[in-house]
Amino acid sequence: MSEDNAHNHNDCIDTALATAETLCLEQGQRLTKVRRRALELIWESHRPLGAYQLLAKLAEEGFNSAPPTVYRALDFLLNAGLIHKVESMNAYLGCAHADKEHKGYFLICDECHNVMEFDYQDIHASLVAKAAQHGFELRSETIELTGLCADCRNAEAEVRA
Repeated sequence: MSEDNAHNHNDCIDTALATAETLCLEQGQRLTKVRRRALELIWESHRPLGAYQLLAKLAEEGFNSAPPTVYRALDFLLNAGLIHKVESMNAYLGCAHADKEHKGYFLICDECHNVMEFDYQDIHASLVAKAAQHGFELRSETIELTGLCADCRNAEAEVRA
């Protein structure tokens, strides 16, 4: 999934960290060094990052390398709405809309494994309404659509040409 030529990756990271600091202050939470660095590493990858990948990166930098440390940081970041878990990949992705209430839905490329988050409130409203019609109380949503991103489709087309 190609990124716009004008895209500045460092701006993404800086914005995510500034948003995290603001949200934590507003919620009376602490963005500890390990939480902040975990969030930064997730954003640096710009792709979903597994817990053990994150653990290895943190250990290289001298942070506590015990799995509970990483899982506590991930739980905090998830609960704060700063990251999403991509269930099918068992990995974590920075939330591009952390400053607003939303449901994260994902487009996952089968080839390059890039993931794009999108937020479409009409989908959520339809799911809630359909569940209610059946007397079902919706407690969580996981919508992950798989296929080929534009870059991989174009690469496939070039190979066939």
